[in-house]
Amino acid sequence: MKKNDSIELKIEDMGVDGGGIGKYEGMTFFVKDAVIGDTLVSAINGVLAPMEQKEISLSVDCPSDLTISHDSRWTSEALFNILDNAVKYTSAGGSIQVRVRDWEMYLRIDVTDTGRGIPEHSQGTIFKRFYRDEAVHDIDGVGIGLYLAREIITMQGGYITVESKVGEGSTFSVFLPIK
Repeated sequence: MKKNDSIELKIEDMGVDGGGIGKYEGMTFFVKDAVIGDTLVSAINGVLAPMEQKEISLSVDCPSDLTISHDSRWTSEALFNILDNAVKYTSAGGSIQVRVRDWEMYLRIDVTDTGRGIPEHSQGTIFKRFYRDEAVHDIDGVGIGLYLAREIITMQGGYITVESKVGEGSTFSVFLPIK
């Protein structure tokens, strides 16, 4: 197998105590306790301008003092990629909701949009590197955002799920472990 065909994963002490440092394909992760709301605000700031241009409304439900062990820089990048897609695929006047819930073993972040939705047959492939569904080739993008989001969250012991209905929208759920 060639290096380009697989993901080369190198972990250097991804500590469970929140002081871990890990490397992945040139990305260095610094996992430490941080307020998830600050990480979320950083991600949202990156999509505010296109949201305003399309008059997309945003609602956020996140406890202000909720702290979790994560790499705030890369987690913000993963959330930005999900939010960016929500904005791209939601029509003008639509809405996006972000909801953060503290579960027993995971922190769950739901990003729900009123966009075009993802066909069920494509939901298993949208996280592949450079995947673009035929129906969205008219929208800017190269198909790397969801792939990177999944890799970033996975490197921190989490995972991402998607629920979607064509014509109704999608919910991407990010689960980060509570350590």
